[in-house]
Amino acid sequence: MSLLDMIGPVMIGPSSSHTAGACRLGLVAHHLLGEEARSAVIDLHASFAKTGRGHGTHLALIAGLLGMRPDDQRLPHAFEEAQAAGLTFEFRDADLGDVHPNTARIAVKGDTQAVTVQGSSTGGGVIQVAQVQGLGVNFSAASPTALLRYSDAVGMIARIASTIAADGVNIATLTCTRDTRGGQALLAIELDQALSPEALAFLNRWPDVNWVRMLPKLMDG
Repeated sequence: MSLLDMIGPVMIGPSSSHTAGACRLGLVAHHLLGEEARSAVIDLHASFAKTGRGHGTHLALIAGLLGMRPDDQRLPHAFEEAQAAGLTFEFRDADLGDVHPNTARIAVKGDTQAVTVQGSSTGGGVIQVAQVQGLGVNFSAASPTALLRYSDAVGMIARIASTIAADGVNIATLTCTRDTRGGQALLAIELDQALSPEALAFLNRWPDVNWVRMLPKLMDG
């Protein structure tokens, strides 16, 4: 057990699960969008829906979408910051099925991109991302994480892993899902360090790759 596990994350309160974790979920969507957010629809499940407003969940999610971390002093004023940034948003109560009670689904659009992220805040500021663009994933953003959406084809995972190895980066965990055989696939790779700009540019140039995103480490410690 680490000191962080005992005292919780560095954050603007009041709740590590409803505030710090929610902010990190918003940050995941922010980084995956890859541009300034212009509109967002956020579905809140169970505890997030019932008690989130009193615990700062709504503010934290919007703060994350604006690129703020959980200890950002602007977090309590996230709605005003969103208005100034031209971000419109809507919150909805929703039943997202058999998932953690602190779960949100974030659909966010920018000027040219759109992304949908579903994840849970599991306590102590820790998150678990379960879906991106409707495809299953399993990562916590506790380490740098690369995500690639591409057309399913033989050898793609091996080619991507080879590129990562050539960049001198080690893979910690990897999950891959696809909608249908030969359809769209999504690869989420937790890494020991971020990929270099050159490696990311190389992956982006592949004709079968739709987009590549490099998430920074979002957890403290």
